[in-house]
Amino acid sequence: MTETSDALELEPGVFALGEPRRIARSLKRSAERSPRRKADPFRSAMSMLTFYINRAGSQLPAAQRVRLEAAKDELRDLFGKPRLRPRRTTPKRT
Repeated sequence: MTETSDALELEPGVFALGEPRRIARSLKRSAERSPRRKADPFRSAMSMLTFYINRAGSQLPAAQRVRLEAAKDELRDLFGKPRLRPRRTTPKRT
């Protein structure tokens, strides 16, 4: 086990923010400002988001999972990366 972490310093409550765009902007800011990241800002931000989703697993409420998955697309937009799936015009109901 290590005594220090190379993880990004995130805004408190970033994953609980209500809008995917706000989550993505916060992650982008943290990744760009962090002197401790090991990869480029996009990869660091996306890794933190994916890590959170994976760690929460089945305990993550469906609505929050949808919001966090949408935040991935917003991150791609903010960094000028292509989306993996087309943008939805209306939210999918589950």
